[in-house]
Amino acid sequence: MTATDTVAPPRLRRPFVLASVMLSMFMIAIEATIVSTAMPQIVGQLGGLTLYAWVFSAFLLAQTATTVVFGKLADLYGRRPVMLVGIAIFLLGSLLCGFATGMVALIVFRLVQGIGAGAIQPIALTVVGDLYSVQERGKIQGFLASVWGISSVLGPLAGGLIISQLSWAWIFWINIPVGLLAAAGFTLFLRENISAERRRVDVAGALLFTVSVTALMLALTEAGSAGSGTVAIALAVFLGSALLFIWQEARAPDPMLDIRLWSLRPVATSNLATLLSGMVMIGLTTFLPIYVQAVLGRSPLVAGFALTMMVLGWPIGATVSARNFARFGLRNTLLTGAVLLPVGAAIFPILSPGASPVLAGLGSTVVGLGMGVFSTSAIVMVQESVGWTQRGAATAANVFSRNLGSTLGAAALGLVLNLSLRHAGPNGEAVDAERIRALLDQPAAGVAGDGGPAATAVDPVVQAALAQGLHLTFWAVFAVAALTLVVATLVPSVAIKARAAAE
Repeated sequence: MTATDTVAPPRLRRPFVLASVMLSMFMIAIEATIVSTAMPQIVGQLGGLTLYAWVFSAFLLAQTATTVVFGKLADLYGRRPVMLVGIAIFLLGSLLCGFATGMVALIVFRLVQGIGAGAIQPIALTVVGDLYSVQERGKIQGFLASVWGISSVLGPLAGGLIISQLSWAWIFWINIPVGLLAAAGFTLFLRENISAERRRVDVAGALLFTVSVTALMLALTEAGSAGSGTVAIALAVFLGSALLFIWQEARAPDPMLDIRLWSLRPVATSNLATLLSGMVMIGLTTFLPIYVQAVLGRSPLVAGFALTMMVLGWPIGATVSARNFARFGLRNTLLTGAVLLPVGAAIFPILSPGASPVLAGLGSTVVGLGMGVFSTSAIVMVQESVGWTQRGAATAANVFSRNLGSTLGAAALGLVLNLSLRHAGPNGEAVDAERIRALLDQPAAGVAGDGGPAATAVDPVVQAALAQGLHLTFWAVFAVAALTLVVATLVPSVAIKARAAAE
């Protein structure tokens, strides 16, 4: 199966395609924040508190496992049909989530949503790569990055408003009009010329890849929280399905995962660096709010502000980098972003219990700028390394690498924290998890001069143990950020291709 280049739409049509891309990405971007806002009320009605984390893990598992599969399908059948299928699956999952009567059903329906997200995110980025030259993407990448920034701010506000005025089901149903508008835009305005050759889909390879990635993600997600038997079974399934997948791809006429694509040096090195950057991002997203609240004694609002600075820095970095590709080159721009990651991450190990949260916000801003510059450069790097018939798979591979990095980071950095807490007591004993939970549940301790509430009595032993554990975790984040820079230096230069201008 081969496909010709997407027909360049007239300038009057491209903005509608871009609007459809932004609407589809908005559904994915706002998902995490708006659902997390509603989860306490959802658990209150459905029960199943022990399954709380799986509402989020199920979505991420399905999204990550199917991303590469849908990227390949987009190269085989074209972007529009696969995108429309992805939107349809996502909206079906959203509709069913609103009707869930129990936590198990909600988790299953979140899996459906995640499958749809596995198609939407990489193909949306691929469509932009098809329609806009590198020189044009400065403004476009800023638009796309702003979707994530706006979603991070709008999500909690919209979630709180919906919960107070409507049923929690509308947290999910609000996606339906947005998705329908996006689907209409793609249907009406995105035109493609696809060759009439017979298409062969490596179904066995796609299934084996999905099973192997799902099993690996399950093992990483449950590491440290589930019994060793569960993790061992997941790892066994991963190894078995991965070996079968390799055997299948070696014999398939048109393999689902083209080894030649992943062996390209720009693709391989960019994706490895992207995986590591995903670990850095999830490390700060997960552990910085805990430090600000439990160690610095600040309110959740202040903790959210410190983290939001990273989200605000991201679109700025993306816009600036994309506008300078032609001037400095893709590799130099990517290296600039990679340098900013350890520079920003170096601030967090020097935080102390008496530090100002402004310092944490500064570190978040620098890391956000670095992520914006680096991630935009990396996605363009892999897209410019291949032709149309591999662009969907290459884009999906980069998105997959970042998602997998987030899961690896959550597991590895969580392990660093847990190991530290096992011997953090005054006499080298473990700090009880219930005492940590009690500290996190307390109102923020007032800090002299901040105008906050009077200081709340805290357990100094637990606070000191958590400060020490998070200190080591932040050092681990810095080490991964530095390793990202090292790997980024291995990325070769890639020439910016001349792309035919739109009519």
